[in-house]
Amino acid sequence: MVWASEILVSVLILIGAFFLVVGSFGLVKLPDLMRRLHAPTKSTTLGIGSLLIASMLYFALLRGAPSLHELMISVFLFLTAPIAANMIAKAYMLRSRALHRSLPRPAHGGEWATYLPHAAGPATAAKAKHRPDDAGAIRER
Repeated sequence: MVWASEILVSVLILIGAFFLVVGSFGLVKLPDLMRRLHAPTKSTTLGIGSLLIASMLYFALLRGAPSLHELMISVFLFLTAPIAANMIAKAYMLRSRALHRSLPRPAHGGEWATYLPHAAGPATAAKAKHRPDDAGAIRER
């Protein structure tokens, strides 16, 4: 039974190391931020999750002292990584003027933001009709 637990923990560590290496390689080699963003949020999250599960199983099966710290770290990681990736991607879209102009308009007719311009009142909706261009001047859409 001990050898099966050791093999299971070893396999999880190898899987985690593989995903971490792939994620790190993708972070270094992919050309732009939007493609590079997937490396740490997808593969390294799986890698860290696998290592944390291996640690949790090691202490529970081989040491006889179950630990929930790794489970809490995994839950925190799986909740925060997608949110952080979404915020980084949204900031990149809003920061790059050329990309911002080439994106299709959202279904609600506003901007790529987290709020609806017409929901805040007429003053905000009037401001939403103007958008600064690259030179900083305000122009009508």
